[in-house]
Amino acid sequence: MTVEQSKPTTKQTKTPLRVLHLTFNMGIGGTEQVIRQLVQGMAAKSVESEILCIDGHIGPIGETLQQSGVPVHKFARKQGFDWALIKAIRKHLKEGRFDVVHCHQYTPWMYGWLAALPTSAKVVFTEHGRFYPDRYRYKAMLINPVMALFTPSIVAISEATKDALVKYEFIPKHKIQVIYNGIAPLVRDDEEAQKVRDSLGIPKNAFVVGTVSRLDPVKNQAMMLRAFKQLSEKQPDSYLLMVGDGPDKAKLLSLAGEYGLSERVIFTGFINSPVHYLAAMDIFLLSSHTEGTSMTLLEAMSLEMPAVATRVGGNPEIIEDNVTGILVEPDMAYPFAEGIEQLHQNSILRKSMGKAARLTFDKRFSADAMVYQYTKIYGDPDPTPYSLHRSTDEIKNG
Repeated sequence: MTVEQSKPTTKQTKTPLRVLHLTFNMGIGGTEQVIRQLVQGMAAKSVESEILCIDGHIGPIGETLQQSGVPVHKFARKQGFDWALIKAIRKHLKEGRFDVVHCHQYTPWMYGWLAALPTSAKVVFTEHGRFYPDRYRYKAMLINPVMALFTPSIVAISEATKDALVKYEFIPKHKIQVIYNGIAPLVRDDEEAQKVRDSLGIPKNAFVVGTVSRLDPVKNQAMMLRAFKQLSEKQPDSYLLMVGDGPDKAKLLSLAGEYGLSERVIFTGFINSPVHYLAAMDIFLLSSHTEGTSMTLLEAMSLEMPAVATRVGGNPEIIEDNVTGILVEPDMAYPFAEGIEQLHQNSILRKSMGKAARLTFDKRFSADAMVYQYTKIYGDPDPTPYSLHRSTDEIKNG
């Protein structure tokens, strides 16, 4: 065979990059939404993704991804330190020939790091948030620096989260980079939003504030209720919409009754796709004791909605005070209520903050930006920015 005959007649294709996302489960939450955005966004760059849940169940977001063709697996982690889980993950990494194991949260990082040691898989660890109150873990003082040394990429979702990893987990600061969470923008449908208001018995011209969140002590919706009580005494046209479920629901229902607000505080329970409920609000509220990068805050910003939020965690990195929203100190009901009233009384300010919030979202918190940064970490086989893979219609439709 001559040299001419040996030349390939067609362009050879590269082997797709294979990524295994290791997480607790794929229930409803910010971490799970980030994983979904990464999996779906990476598909546009010919990255093959799978998900492995270590807590024995998959969850609704995982089930939705399964239905779209994404392989989602589950292992049941045993109590205590589970050596068998390490072996199972390692076997899955080898059989699946994964190039990257992306570990979400600390415990998956520990198991994923140990499982990947005798393999060629690159370990990526993302810390999505911290417990409240945070605490030192002195047992990790020796192991964490070693794990960090042999982990190619460690990511925090905010500067506040990065600082916590350094302070409480003893991870060297120079090893951590910040990548903010990103989402696809929501699309507002005012007719559907009005239908939501009508279905909930909210008068057409009412002023609606609200949140989309797990009803949990760390989210401190009890303070939100106290602030709304103060607001409602001055602004009787106001309603509070709480979208979500969780362990604090009974307590919050009781508080609403105690404050005489049962008819003006509406608990919807869990809503699988709450975009129209979010769009039914005039202001988004976030009263948490701590936050990483709130996905629902980003969703509100994508809908041109200003927020009143506590000055904790990643919130000050997302909200520019008095430009895209209002920040107040945590667990302070009176200034929280004052912030809401300020926006209630000034519709021009409310609208300008909403537009500024959308501009900030597009620039810093889009799914495109997040996916692009992670593909560089993985070892992007295609350096073209993610957004250039999308058609004009796809971009318009989010």
